[in-house]
Amino acid sequence: MAGMRLTGLMSGMDTESIIQQLVESRKTKVDKTKKAQTKLNWKQDAWKGLNTKLQNLQKKFLANMRFASDYAKKTTKVSNSNKVSVITGENAVDGVQSLEIEKLAKTGYLTGAKLEGNNGELTALSKISDIKGAESLNGTINIATKDGKTSVDIEINGDTTISDVLTQLKSAGVNASFDAKQQRFYVSSKESGEANDFTITGKDAAGAQALAALGLDTENADANKKATKVEGQDAVIYLNDAMYTSTNNTFEVNGLTFTALDETNGEKITVTTQNDTDGIYDMLKNFLKEYNTIINEMDKMYNAASSKGYEPLTNEEKEAMSESDIKEWEEKIKDSLLRRDDNLSTVSSALKSIMSSGIEVNGKMMYLSSFGINTLGYFESPDNEKNAYHIDGDPDDGNTSGNPDKLKSMISSDPDTVISFFTELSKNMYDKMSELSKSVDGYRTFGNFYDDKKMKSDYDDYTSKIAELEDKLAKYEDKWYAKFSAMETALAKMQQNASAVTSLLGG
Repeated sequence: MAGMRLTGLMSGMDTESIIQQLVESRKTKVDKTKKAQTKLNWKQDAWKGLNTKLQNLQKKFLANMRFASDYAKKTTKVSNSNKVSVITGENAVDGVQSLEIEKLAKTGYLTGAKLEGNNGELTALSKISDIKGAESLNGTINIATKDGKTSVDIEINGDTTISDVLTQLKSAGVNASFDAKQQRFYVSSKESGEANDFTITGKDAAGAQALAALGLDTENADANKKATKVEGQDAVIYLNDAMYTSTNNTFEVNGLTFTALDETNGEKITVTTQNDTDGIYDMLKNFLKEYNTIINEMDKMYNAASSKGYEPLTNEEKEAMSESDIKEWEEKIKDSLLRRDDNLSTVSSALKSIMSSGIEVNGKMMYLSSFGINTLGYFESPDNEKNAYHIDGDPDDGNTSGNPDKLKSMISSDPDTVISFFTELSKNMYDKMSELSKSVDGYRTFGNFYDDKKMKSDYDDYTSKIAELEDKLAKYEDKWYAKFSAMETALAKMQQNASAVTSLLGG
């Protein structure tokens, strides 16, 4: 469109207003297309949210629940949890066992005797000759792990630094440090257990002197210069009177992982392993809760009240309304976007059909109701919750908490039947959802339950159409401005000619 326009100067007509009225009738097409695009965008958002929930139902619950291994939940209780903790594995065997903890694993740990420097306190950079009593030292000490895998000889002389000694100790596979504040060497195994313990000895008489001078001699007659050593040891337990050892305090026995926390000193701990009734029950309850949330939302969307007569607002229309009125107007439209939606109906109906279908278990046809799981009934259910399932005896469900808890009872007394039914139900629903979300060329991306590709294509088409209509509208407006401008020019020339004639006659 042109920039500044001067019209109506000669004719006295409000040409600006006239042109805008002419353009307005054409502008309606642009607005209508923009509103359709906005509505489609809102519909895309509605489906994206629902699609995510459907995907979660399939991946978070059904993908695992279709396998019996997901129901192989065991729990183990111990009579004294201060002495031992237990992790129950899938292959744990039901039963009651007896446990005693005789010894806990220990890490080999040597605390050196306190050293004295000739010229003040020692540091890692101090030489051996700086240690009082080691001025002319020259010997070899050996550090070796008890498993025999590592043995290192360390040459000690006056020029050797404390740091050099630490480096060679560490090369033997132990932890080593010198605490300048305490003026002591500290040496420890990297892992607990007898096999991971270590020994430090002098290779000869000079080596023995070096060991004593460094404060690492555990047999020094002088108590003030004697190192102390905690010997590394294995943990020992007795499970059902059979002995087990471990370099650490963890034992894996027949599907159970025991972590010894304290010695029992003759106390026999009772270890009871059984099916985790609560674990299986909670898994099924959480699945039904997720399913109910989705199916209720789908019913609400499908049964929404009509928003006939409501369309997205233009900016001009919004200017004439309050924010609360705008919000209410738009929510009316958004709530009805999937009303009577064919795709929504297909997915919803498929899920409902599977949930209500029977499954044969050991020659007997069973339904969710066989496990005390039912809908409330048409008249008892709130609007759009008529397809939600409730568990009899569920303490969190005010509608059915007073009923006998048949599901939990069957999990405890007949877990195989429960598992057989729900694995098949989950498999049927998983497979059906996979079929409903398969890729459809030009319409749907794999894993989506709605026509995301088609919607995107339609949205892009609207964008092109809006640009085309706006271009035509601009040209239409320019055409009318050009016509009125030509009229004004003609009137101006006529006025000039009339003035010229009048001037000649007057002359």
